[in-house]
Amino acid sequence: MDDFKVFYDEEEDILYLAKEGEESEVVEISPGVNMELDNKGNLIGVELFRASRMFKDILKPMEKKLQFA
Repeated sequence: MDDFKVFYDEEEDILYLAKEGEESEVVEISPGVNMELDNKGNLIGVELFRASRMFKDILKPMEKKLQFA
Protein backbone atom coordinates (compact mmCIF):
# COMPACT_ATOMS: atom_id res chain seq x y z
CA MET A 1 0.00 0.00 0.00
CA ASP A 2 3.06 2.28 0.02
CA ASP A 3 2.42 3.14 -3.63
CA PHE A 4 -1.06 4.45 -2.86
CA LYS A 5 -1.83 8.12 -2.30
CA VAL A 6 -4.90 9.35 -0.44
CA PHE A 7 -7.22 12.01 -1.83
CA TYR A 8 -10.41 13.43 -0.36
CA ASP A 9 -13.08 15.25 -2.37
CA GLU A 10 -14.80 17.33 0.30
CA GLU A 11 -17.59 18.49 -2.00
CA GLU A 12 -18.55 14.95 -3.04
CA ASP A 13 -17.47 13.34 0.29
CA ILE A 14 -15.37 10.69 -1.46
CA LEU A 15 -12.16 9.26 -0.02
CA TYR A 16 -9.96 7.88 -2.76
CA LEU A 17 -6.85 5.73 -2.47
CA ALA A 18 -4.97 5.49 -5.75
CA LYS A 19 -1.72 4.59 -7.41
CA GLU A 20 -0.45 5.05 -10.94
CA GLY A 21 -2.27 3.08 -13.59
CA GLU A 22 -5.09 3.19 -16.07
CA GLU A 23 -8.49 2.04 -14.85
CA SER A 24 -9.93 -0.80 -16.88
CA GLU A 25 -12.67 -2.09 -14.56
CA VAL A 26 -14.63 -0.93 -11.50
CA VAL A 27 -15.98 -3.51 -9.07
CA GLU A 28 -18.48 -2.54 -6.39
CA ILE A 29 -17.53 -4.66 -3.38
CA SER A 30 -20.09 -3.09 -1.06
CA PRO A 31 -22.59 -0.23 -1.37
CA GLY A 32 -20.44 2.88 -1.50
CA VAL A 33 -17.13 1.02 -1.89
CA ASN A 34 -15.57 0.52 -5.32
CA MET A 35 -12.32 -1.13 -6.35
CA GLU A 36 -10.63 0.03 -9.54
CA LEU A 37 -8.56 -2.48 -11.46
CA ASP A 38 -6.12 -2.13 -14.34
CA ASN A 39 -6.25 -4.33 -17.46
CA LYS A 40 -4.27 -7.07 -15.64
CA GLY A 41 -6.68 -7.15 -12.70
CA ASN A 42 -4.31 -5.31 -10.34
CA LEU A 43 -5.81 -3.00 -7.75
CA ILE A 44 -5.05 0.64 -8.59
CA GLY A 45 -7.75 2.45 -6.66
CA VAL A 46 -10.38 2.31 -3.94
CA GLU A 47 -13.29 4.77 -3.75
CA LEU A 48 -15.21 5.24 -0.52
CA PHE A 49 -18.40 7.22 -1.03
CA ARG A 50 -20.01 9.12 1.88
CA ALA A 51 -16.63 8.84 3.59
CA SER A 52 -17.42 11.18 6.48
CA ARG A 53 -20.42 9.04 7.43
CA MET A 54 -18.48 5.81 6.99
CA PHE A 55 -15.70 6.99 9.31
CA LYS A 56 -17.65 9.19 11.72
CA ASP A 57 -17.04 6.87 14.68
CA ILE A 58 -13.26 6.78 14.22
CA LEU A 59 -12.49 10.35 13.13
CA LYS A 60 -12.10 11.76 16.65
CA PRO A 61 -9.67 9.04 17.85
CA MET A 62 -7.72 9.38 14.58
CA GLU A 63 -7.53 13.14 15.00
CA LYS A 64 -5.45 12.71 18.15
CA LYS A 65 -3.01 10.37 16.41
CA LEU A 66 -2.71 12.62 13.37
CA GLN A 67 -1.55 15.52 15.51
CA PHE A 68 1.56 13.50 16.38
CA ALA A 69 2.17 11.92 12.96
